[in-house]
Amino acid sequence: MDSWLRDHLVCPRDHQALREEGGALACAGGHVYPCVDGDPVMLLSDAPPTHVAFQQTLSRVGGAAPGSRAEIQPAAADGVDPFVQEAVAGTCGNMYRRLVGRLTDYPIPDIRLPRGEGRVFLDVGCNWGRWCISAARKGYRAIGVDPSLEAIEAARRVANQLGAAAVYVVADARHLPFRAGSFDVAFSYSVLQHFDKGEARQALAEIGRVLNASGTSIVQMPNAFGLRNLYHQARRGFRRTRAFEVRYWTPRELRRAFARAIGPTSLFADGFFSLNPQASDRELLPRRFRYVVYCSELIRHLSERLPWLALGADSLYVKSERRVDGSA
Repeated sequence: MDSWLRDHLVCPRDHQALREEGGALACAGGHVYPCVDGDPVMLLSDAPPTHVAFQQTLSRVGGAAPGSRAEIQPAAADGVDPFVQEAVAGTCGNMYRRLVGRLTDYPIPDIRLPRGEGRVFLDVGCNWGRWCISAARKGYRAIGVDPSLEAIEAARRVANQLGAAAVYVVADARHLPFRAGSFDVAFSYSVLQHFDKGEARQALAEIGRVLNASGTSIVQMPNAFGLRNLYHQARRGFRRTRAFEVRYWTPRELRRAFARAIGPTSLFADGFFSLNPQASDRELLPRRFRYVVYCSELIRHLSERLPWLALGADSLYVKSERRVDGSA
């Protein structure tokens, strides 16, 4: 196991220290978590699933002996990993649908963070690890968590293929298996928007717990007042959301929830006309979507001088600074 994980992993139920025991991890309270080919699986079997992959992982490890080795596809010498080829639309957004099975390169985004200089970065809901790779390339010690064992296996393969120093754990955003104060930066993109708002607040509280006293969180969320988002809300009749549908948050809701869980909060435009506009992927996209991204970037840059424009962004970055005193 990675040395940093060995020092910072704890039981997600009671936050007690873990010991390695017969290829699994166990705490003094008797809770045991299997490792599959070295990947710790830290899910709580009695927690309501946030995603279909949550239950798939539990079903898969339920019949596996602790410390077992899975039949894992080796990292590709070249080309794009088959898992990423199939998952690209689900992880990167609808603009990528025509790229399913046709990717010629990995869509690794440019994360909007300063140089890492060894600071510890957590990606909540990392899937195949695109943001972890981006952070690692900027000098962060990157740790990714996701409830999908299959995605974590793919993330490890992709990191090995690209030579990125990233470490992954199968875990639940609502029950992070790390010591309090373990991270300098917590990040999440296109993840908490799919959670019931109560569960999203639970995940935010966990992010606040694992950040250190000077830590920062940056989380992408959908703005209920974005033009594209208003259209989609109207299409479904502004009814209550179901299953894995996107939950739209007002700027006021975002500021209040993040400030309460983490600390002083500000909002910045991530993009317009889409929830996943990445300028770094523009050349990979079909031509009509390149124009969408170009226009999004134009307005985003303008919003840096005219902050009120961010209130009309479809995709917002919510940046929160950890309260030093940890007060509510």
